[in-house]
Amino acid sequence: MAYVYLALAIIAEVVATSSLKASQEFTRFWPSMVVVVGYGLAFYTLTLALRSLPVGIAYAFWAGLGIVLVTLIGFLVYGERPDLPAVLGLAMIVGGVVVIQAFSSVAAH
Repeated sequence: MAYVYLALAIIAEVVATSSLKASQEFTRFWPSMVVVVGYGLAFYTLTLALRSLPVGIAYAFWAGLGIVLVTLIGFLVYGERPDLPAVLGLAMIVGGVVVIQAFSSVAAH
């Protein structure tokens, strides 16, 4: 169940972060509300995941996958195109999360 909560935290954080641009520095009401509610939900579900996941492992997943997903949203929604070094860096982030999940004895399996 911890990974379900973590997945919800990641999704909520990605939605909130992606809405920051649409909020236009908090001058647009509805996107600003999505940011506030999204971050609130993200932190709440992250605390639920931390009941059984180590904080460092949970944060590595949350931040790493969040970065990759926000970059994807930026590409799809805002037309922001990452260059080759950015793509390579994102691949390394994903690789790090995979290594933690597959080989670390600290990660809850």
